[in-house]
Amino acid sequence: SVSPGMLPLCRRLMVWSTAPRQSPGLPLAPCRAFSNNKIMVELDESSGVATMKFKSPPVNSLSLDFLTEFCISLEKLENNWACRGVIITSAIPKIFSSGLDITEMCGKSTEHYAEFWRAVQEMWLRLYGSNMVTVAAVNGSSPAGGCLIALSCDYRIMVENPKFSIGLNEAQLGIVAPFWFKDTFVNVVGHRVAESSLQLGSLHPAPKAHRFGLVDELVPEEKLQEKTGAVMAQWLALPDHARQLTKSMMRKAVLDRLVAHREEDIQNFISFISKESIQKSLRMYMEMLKKKKG
Repeated sequence: SVSPGMLPLCRRLMVWSTAPRQSPGLPLAPCRAFSNNKIMVELDESSGVATMKFKSPPVNSLSLDFLTEFCISLEKLENNWACRGVIITSAIPKIFSSGLDITEMCGKSTEHYAEFWRAVQEMWLRLYGSNMVTVAAVNGSSPAGGCLIALSCDYRIMVENPKFSIGLNEAQLGIVAPFWFKDTFVNVVGHRVAESSLQLGSLHPAPKAHRFGLVDELVPEEKLQEKTGAVMAQWLALPDHARQLTKSMMRKAVLDRLVAHREEDIQNFISFISKESIQKSLRMYMEMLKKKKG
């Protein structure tokens, strides 16, 4: 199969079997929904906008299963000509996504680490390279991989709550954010903010994140849906082909860099995560989380 990172950002000429093209003159079906264990998707075919909600309690952590379902859901929408944009949000109060599932990275085989990291790569390649308009409605805290999902979208709207934070905080766990996390971050906030934030593993409260440009807008929680819909309508007012080709021009070099070094990146991850010092750090972090729950 061809990685989506290697495909140009133009409509792929394949229609998902469950979403046939509408015949001319027929009214569009108002809403099509599909759901799996961890993600719920609703597509309003009249507006061409899908809403993808994470529903993997307690904190929408990015497990191998979650990442697989995410990619399948995105592919279904990508291949449905009725869908032009997707809003990504959470069905769980106060949390967008807590990021990569630490249990997938602790005490497992090298084969498992390889499979997991390939799924993380695939999620980013598909989302960052999507030809749809992608808007993140960040309705809770969004550390690490959760932040990466938001960064990979075209636009980010966050709930105006100083208790909610967002950032790539891998350094706090003794982990190093890979180059493509870094590239995505730098492209949004600039080199200086990215450099200090990555080194310190900073989680920025919503107002600070907005000041840095990490999120584009802050809104009260009750206005999030309305604002997200308005922003999506603004983006969809443009002709798809012009927007898609511009997006490809802006993002292709970053996508191509991972595609070219994908296997090397997986081996680097396995080598790093397998170190006893890193495993010890992850075990300590998991113990700390257990105590907090207790």
